[in-house]
Amino acid sequence: MTPLEWPARDLASHRVASTPDRTAVIDTDTDESWTFRELDRRVGTAARELRELLEDPRENRLGLLLDTRPAFATLFFAAMRLGTTIVPLNVRETTAELAGKGERTGLDAVVCEADTEADALELAAELGGVSVRSVDDSVSDRVRTLAVGEEPTHGESRPAVEPAELEPDDTQLILFTSGTSGEPKGVRLTVSNLVASATASAFRLGVTREDRWLCCLPMYHMGGLAPVVRSALYGTPVAIQREFDPRETARALERVEATGISLVPTMCKRLLEADWKPANSLRFVLLGGAPASSELLERCHEAGVPVHPTYGMTETASQIATATPAETAAHEGTAGQPLLGTDVTVVDESGEPAPAGEIGEFVVSGPTVTPGYLERERTEAAFGDRGLHTGDVGYADADGRLWVLNRRSDRIVTGGENVDPGAVADVLRGHPAVADAAVVGLEDLEWGERVAALLAAEEGSVDLESLLARCDDRLAGFKRPKTIAVTASLPRTHSGTVDREAVRTRLLEDGTDVSTWSRRE
Repeated sequence: MTPLEWPARDLASHRVASTPDRTAVIDTDTDESWTFRELDRRVGTAARELRELLEDPRENRLGLLLDTRPAFATLFFAAMRLGTTIVPLNVRETTAELAGKGERTGLDAVVCEADTEADALELAAELGGVSVRSVDDSVSDRVRTLAVGEEPTHGESRPAVEPAELEPDDTQLILFTSGTSGEPKGVRLTVSNLVASATASAFRLGVTREDRWLCCLPMYHMGGLAPVVRSALYGTPVAIQREFDPRETARALERVEATGISLVPTMCKRLLEADWKPANSLRFVLLGGAPASSELLERCHEAGVPVHPTYGMTETASQIATATPAETAAHEGTAGQPLLGTDVTVVDESGEPAPAGEIGEFVVSGPTVTPGYLERERTEAAFGDRGLHTGDVGYADADGRLWVLNRRSDRIVTGGENVDPGAVADVLRGHPAVADAAVVGLEDLEWGERVAALLAAEEGSVDLESLLARCDDRLAGFKRPKTIAVTASLPRTHSGTVDREAVRTRLLEDGTDVSTWSRRE
């Protein structure tokens, strides 16, 4: 069996056969923990429940409308045990946004939690009445509870679920990420993509038997799910914190003696502002999701934080390149060298490789790269002879270290979340007083970037409260504009396109901060 043909079964099945008594999961909110043997039993229980829920587990697609919690990890491995493709859904998005993704993936069922049960029922109705189950005690009589805990060892036992034989190219995950067209891209990630990513990350960050990875990022993003997959592969515990809070996260890091954590720059900044002092046990802080400023990296070095800036994509199951603390100190701004097995080519406008130091687009190939998107035409447009065209612009030095400068698209990255400005502008244009809109990202010390909108209004004014109410109904909170300005007409270039730099200047000069405005009922 070659490395790309492994694993033949779900990771929990392999791990329990190897190290059943090692700690697998720690719930930092309850201080509960369980071994890989106990995790395997929970996975078995959940797999039986899912097998009864799904008509054809090998062909069906299961939506998970859950925030970060141990039950998410259990369901992931249970779906893997059945050979079922899972579709993690962003709990912060509106029903309309979720329904679009559900229709494109052809969801056959949805698993939710207490906080998302109402949204799951609305989503199910939009999808034609698919089944909904909850990992918590359900509120509605239309939702049954799905067991994710261990079954009692006494009494009548239920037949075990035989782990499905997995193929390397089986699609295990479909994750959505923003694209340049305004419609989120559905990224297919295979079993081999996930294992290759975990393996390459281990070679860069190292693995010890004492490792404990604290997970506090949303598990419906790759950055939050990756530590769960990796820890099962490595045979080390993953400590799961259900919600990031700078003081609570600092305490959790110390309490569980974490050796690693994944953060977006905003989180790291908040930890430092809370006077966090990393313990000696902490080996790495994997910092991704958005570019880290030089100021933040300098603060990390001064505070003794072992920060590893990383450049990655959903399309590559997380990391593409990762820098060590020594590299960030010696080569300011670098994202480091590509991980083992990942090839990055910088190409010029003609698609030919650019010399070291010259700016171009990153094209990525290797075993972590997605086989493609949900739609064939998107896949054909994104892939070329050298691999996946990322749309990200930067350069490499003679030793292969990468510097990421900007995105070819105009995507906004706010707090680690990708926002497509076109989709936000479309919502704004639907307001009766808005003739046109331009949406850009402005530098923000807290979030990296903030969503900002310049509105063209023929009457010269817009009722901002009604406009923000419209946004609340149609956009996730992180997509709602935080700065707004109104003008008679949008600035344009000689060719007639919107002058985005002029838009930014106008917003910086005349923009109104509406980030603290709340919707009036």
